[in-house]
Amino acid sequence: MNVLTEEKQYRFDSIKWLVVLALVGGAIYANWYYSAESALYRVIGLLVVMLVAAFVASITEKGAAVIDLAIGARTEWRKVVWPTKQERNQTTLIVVAVILLMALILWGIDSLLSWVASLIMG
Repeated sequence: MNVLTEEKQYRFDSIKWLVVLALVGGAIYANWYYSAESALYRVIGLLVVMLVAAFVASITEKGAAVIDLAIGARTEWRKVVWPTKQERNQTTLIVVAVILLMALILWGIDSLLSWVASLIMG
């Protein structure tokens, strides 16, 4: 049985990326040019232009790959088993105890080496 797989054709990707760059650059310039206007209007304008730029970027090959990666990451994120409150507290106490123990060991080694160095140097 022959199975035909349909691959998406991404045409004019370089032109789409130029449009994205032009939109972002234009939004930055407009934000500077209209700096006397209310910040609210400038932020709304920037958000609208960034959404349009994100949409144009998402219909490119690399944009589609980023969206697929985000969807896969979300799927993996949902598979994570988070520790319970008791497990979190026990792990935190173990980490604190190991840090204190290592601090005491390093302090002891430092004191011993300092004492040996003072004996050698006089």
